[in-house]
Amino acid sequence: MRVATSLSVLVLAAGGIGHAVVTSLDTTGISRVDPFRDMKNRPDPGHGMNLLVVGTDGRDKITREEKRKYRLGGAPCRCTDTIMLVHISADRERASVVSLPRDTYTQIPEHTDATTGKHHQPHPLKLNAAYSEGGPNLTVRTVENMTKVKIDHYLEVDFTSFMKTVDTLGGVEICNARPLKDSHTGLDLGVGTHRLTGGQALQYVRSRYVDGAADLGRMQRQQRFLAALIHQASSSGVLLNPVKFRDVASTMLNSVRADRGFGSDEMLALGKAMRGFTPASSEFTSVPLADTRNPVKGIGSTVKWDDAKSKKLFQTLREDKPLAPRRPKTRKVTLVDVPPQQIRVQIFNGTHTDGLGKQVDAALRSTGFNTTRTPLNGSSREVRRTYVTYDPRWDRSARSLAAALPGCELRAARRQGPTMKVTAGRDYKGVTPVRAEEVPRGGFGTVTGDQVVCP
Repeated sequence: MRVATSLSVLVLAAGGIGHAVVTSLDTTGISRVDPFRDMKNRPDPGHGMNLLVVGTDGRDKITREEKRKYRLGGAPCRCTDTIMLVHISADRERASVVSLPRDTYTQIPEHTDATTGKHHQPHPLKLNAAYSEGGPNLTVRTVENMTKVKIDHYLEVDFTSFMKTVDTLGGVEICNARPLKDSHTGLDLGVGTHRLTGGQALQYVRSRYVDGAADLGRMQRQQRFLAALIHQASSSGVLLNPVKFRDVASTMLNSVRADRGFGSDEMLALGKAMRGFTPASSEFTSVPLADTRNPVKGIGSTVKWDDAKSKKLFQTLREDKPLAPRRPKTRKVTLVDVPPQQIRVQIFNGTHTDGLGKQVDAALRSTGFNTTRTPLNGSSREVRRTYVTYDPRWDRSARSLAAALPGCELRAARRQGPTMKVTAGRDYKGVTPVRAEEVPRGGFGTVTGDQVVCP
């Protein structure tokens, strides 16, 4: 949940601020843990760097007013509510972020309970419970057993400083094509672009009841937010301003816990290598799942990984290969609710300009709409303003189509059916490219950061 806080340390260092600044930050705030103590039979090291970044439910430093305003009541659990495996490529030009669902059904290795001192044989449990029974050490062991990826560094953060970090950056911009509302967290965002304050950002990344996707939907929003945070850090001048950099980094490091091997030298070397890092340099995915509703007696509702696909995913990480396919740069687009591929459109030429119908049909088809490819002529009387007639039952599709035709008029027509009808008028100036909020994903369900930040 707060993985953005930890990963952004790597991104913010990209300005090469200087050894003295980074060294001083390292000595002021990072609490140290030893997640690799007495670990044996570990996976072979691969290429690049692997970090296990976990978010815990700590909230002891949050004020009473903030708890009330952002719905942070209740007792925190001693568990990890977010777990992400972050792979930094050997050439330092790519970061691959893989979300590991907290409800993953897994086999916890043999261990001694960190709280009770009781010795346990291997037994089934949810992945996030590994932290409860054995802290960072058992969490790392469990993840390595499941992924066969050797973890180089461990970063742990609660959400105490998350809000301050976002506020220090000046807020983070996200956009959504449908309303987002969650009564549990208090999130209430209308359609459009929003610059979230720290508290609003916390609501955004915590919300599980926005739609029926629950934790899986929340993971996608967390990835979207992390991409937006990287964009904000790399485009706001923070990387080139030593004072601003120090303010942001100091705020973040106040709640970070890390292994002893992750220090100032590692941060500085990594930062210098990642100087050109942008949202397009980052890629995000979640472990492929075979079963999203797997009830287990004594454990509860769990999710199960797709064995073949997940093995291929982590093999790709070990081999230091990108998860997302290469793709050409695209024009900026407008975000819409309904994918244009799902919208059937019939074009009418409402002017005396020969070929305008074919022109509009081709333009809408090129941005993804399912046009008939057989434009028709409208009435003999010329139309000044382009308009769309639609059946009110398909109003979301109509609004998505209208976004591609700036300035057009929407006219409801009952019983018209699902096909939209566009009558091009004299004011037609062209089509604005659009894409759905849920962008197409690669072979591992992967998206790059530039695909999910605001257009």
